[in-house]
Amino acid sequence: MKKILISCLVLIIAIASLYFFSRETFDRFNPLIAEEYVYVEVQDEDEPIDDNGRFKYDLKGVNENKETKRVVFSSSTRLEPGTFVRVLAKGTYSKEYEFINDGEMP
Repeated sequence: MKKILISCLVLIIAIASLYFFSRETFDRFNPLIAEEYVYVEVQDEDEPIDDNGRFKYDLKGVNENKETKRVVFSSSTRLEPGTFVRVLAKGTYSKEYEFINDGEMP
């Protein structure tokens, strides 16, 4: 009985650490999170993070229900302020993104 309790505790700690230290990976494989489109606009203050030669953006946007969501995606080029992006996201994990016009924003 004690071994089962310790095993369960170790499993819970492992899942919690995966969630806190690698949220994108956790969201990617979590079957309870649905994919949705999140619309973001790159602002002047949105500085990308250098990610091995790519530009990683951590932005807040809105989904089609006008709820605020956080998304993380990377680009091979630095995006200009005022660029509108539609991101197919699952939690903070981004599956794909595309550039859109202002009229396509919700």
